[in-house]
Amino acid sequence: MPSRCEICCELLIAILLPPLGVCLRHGCCSVEFCICLLLTILGYIPGIIYALYAIVFVDRDEYFNEYRRPLYSSSY
Repeated sequence: MPSRCEICCELLIAILLPPLGVCLRHGCCSVEFCICLLLTILGYIPGIIYALYAIVFVDRDEYFNEYRRPLYSSSY
């Protein structure tokens, strides 16, 4: 769980550069980052709105849950 200071810094960065704020939270190869980048290219305000949503409401612990990880087989 990120601290309040981390969330506050991510929100400030998301207002200035929306894809960077989402990248810090979810990573550069995530769906959230791609959506935010596309929305920022189409319009700065939709990019900011989605970045704030992705930082505040999307729970990243859900994506790193042990049960949702792909299983890699070493029987090659």
